[in-house]
Amino acid sequence: MKIGIIGTGFIGATLAKKFVAAGHQVKVTNTRPPEELAEKARELGASPATLQEVVQDVDVLFTSVPLNVIPKLPTDLLRDVPEEVVVADTSNYYPLRDEKIEALDQGQVESVWVAEQLGRPIVKAFNNILSQTLVEGGTAPGTPGRIAISVAGDDAPAKQRVTELINDTGFDVVDAGPLAESWRQQPGTPAYCTDLTAPELTRALAAAVPGKAPQVRDQIMAQLMQRDTPPGREDILALNRSLSMGAAN
Repeated sequence: MKIGIIGTGFIGATLAKKFVAAGHQVKVTNTRPPEELAEKARELGASPATLQEVVQDVDVLFTSVPLNVIPKLPTDLLRDVPEEVVVADTSNYYPLRDEKIEALDQGQVESVWVAEQLGRPIVKAFNNILSQTLVEGGTAPGTPGRIAISVAGDDAPAKQRVTELINDTGFDVVDAGPLAESWRQQPGTPAYCTDLTAPELTRALAAAVPGKAPQVRDQIMAQLMQRDTPPGREDILALNRSLSMGAAN
């Protein structure tokens, strides 16, 4: 596939590298000066592109930026992008980082809000996996204990295309239903960054309790910020599992 990625943070950069390794054509963009973007692209095995170029001639376009960046993208960015191009988003809402977004604080589903900002349907994927897990946790199909990622969206062919890419990165896939149900994989839910197998992730999505995730998300962040040393992957997993899964019981 031809893939464009807006953002080269932990998730965007890892996706670029993994997609290139799987044989896909990848171009990336970020907000750094052209020479720094070019160096980052070389590091990832991808091609550098401007924001306007990265959306052109692609099969799938990923937005992988902090949520507060989404409304700052040009309003006509996707105007000429064909409808058959799949737009997938990996972002999550963290008020401490993104500032307050009233619609989300009032309970609007994050991905539905993103789709409104972009002005077109999206698929939600790769938002509920730790960046370190994405780097290190991928395994071959059929491997016992293979970690799964959930994908939500309203268009079955679009979800299937993203499902293929998830499998290419080394993870199983669980269909989380329509975009309106993607709140079940938002921060603070049992399905968020808990490294589960497909059957476990299916149960975690079903166990999510409406309205509880923001409180759990903020509780997790408060505990992480109290630490004297940066938490490792196992520390974050343990905290997520303890607080988010406990809230679902």
